[in-house]
Amino acid sequence: MKFFRISLLAMLLPLFFSFVVHKFYVSTTKIEYSEAEQSLQIISKFFIDDLEEVLRQRYDKTLVLGVDTEGEKGADLIKKYTLQKFSMKVNGAPVNLNYLGHEYDNDLVKLFIEVDDVSELKSVTVSNSMLTEVFEEQQNIVHVKRYKKRKSLVLDGDNPKGTLNF
Repeated sequence: MKFFRISLLAMLLPLFFSFVVHKFYVSTTKIEYSEAEQSLQIISKFFIDDLEEVLRQRYDKTLVLGVDTEGEKGADLIKKYTLQKFSMKVNGAPVNLNYLGHEYDNDLVKLFIEVDDVSELKSVTVSNSMLTEVFEEQQNIVHVKRYKKRKSLVLDGDNPKGTLNF
């Protein structure tokens, strides 16, 4: 009987270890059209440790993100990476992104971007391949709000670009 219990435990033990907690790789980007300011106001949220890992692999293995640790170099690398991996077209035409900066909120980093001179919003094409080169499971969720209407996209490594029409 004791041999049976040990054999059963030996067979079941690998099953218990196969259920490892899976981390989610997701970001959210909120794009809001302001008719009064004729602009698109963009806030993207990423987990700090995910963004840090990508920046370490891409630019600087010693980089540590955070209010007290990153310094000017870290801020510059976040801006550089964001502008390389995130782009937009408004009404079919490419637009310039004004990277305004970032801030930390618990385990998230918020990126602030603006697009000026948007007199009308008929369509928006978003290309967001941030973090997908390191995390295969990365999903970048994009919400676009125009007046009271909201539409969304889910972008990933296989489909890094999408268009919404209003």
